[in-house]
Amino acid sequence: MQTVGELLRQWRHRRRLSQLALPLAADVSARHVSLVETGRSNPSADMVLRLADQLDVPLRDRNQLLLAAGFAPRYAERPLDDGALSAARDAVARVLRAHEPYPAVAFDRRWNIVMTNRAVDPFFAEVDPDLLQPPINLVRLGLDPRGFAALVVNLSDVRAVFRSRIRRQLAVAPDAELTALYEELLAPDSEDALNATVESDVLIPMILRFDGQELRLFSTITTFGTPTDITLDEVAIESYYPADAESAAYFERRSC
Repeated sequence: MQTVGELLRQWRHRRRLSQLALPLAADVSARHVSLVETGRSNPSADMVLRLADQLDVPLRDRNQLLLAAGFAPRYAERPLDDGALSAARDAVARVLRAHEPYPAVAFDRRWNIVMTNRAVDPFFAEVDPDLLQPPINLVRLGLDPRGFAALVVNLSDVRAVFRSRIRRQLAVAPDAELTALYEELLAPDSEDALNATVESDVLIPMILRFDGQELRLFSTITTFGTPTDITLDEVAIESYYPADAESAAYFERRSC
């Protein structure tokens, strides 16, 4: 098992901070950070969390830092249907419902769908039932020919967006399962990896040929602001918007 100093040094390197920049941001001495990283000083739990906050360490990994330092984890991880998360779950449901008649999905850090709104249902009807066995993975759903891939006109653009987003996600917080998903569906040697790049995913380009019409959509991502539960820290809501009047009219007709 790695020491807390080794883990903190890895996070500092991952964030490209020097051994001087981190203590300045955390308002501690550079010597103390150096002693912690080399294992010559044992940090308090508060110090671990102060450094983790400056390094923007996800809550799941903050627990690992605390354990490595000899302290109990501070952040709980409850399923979204746990009673303690009822208010947050209701908030997610309200956001999804409010976005109707347009599609929206909530998913976890590994892109497994945890909740959808009713506007998504018609699209799921076109998907191979094997892909709808829990957990339903949004990346696999989007790129598998048995899922939405057959419907996506600009599949190379969509794949490039997924590739860009997951690369950045893994740079922020490495994860073995997410890495395996990336290598399975988005590896650099895939057919369009060398030709498609996405500079920004603020507006996700996606064109679906569905129900006899081309639907042009872009999406935005919503996350919880200051969660103290690991599940909420890792939940994101992707809301899809029509990119033209014809696409908007299609969804509005369906909702009538």
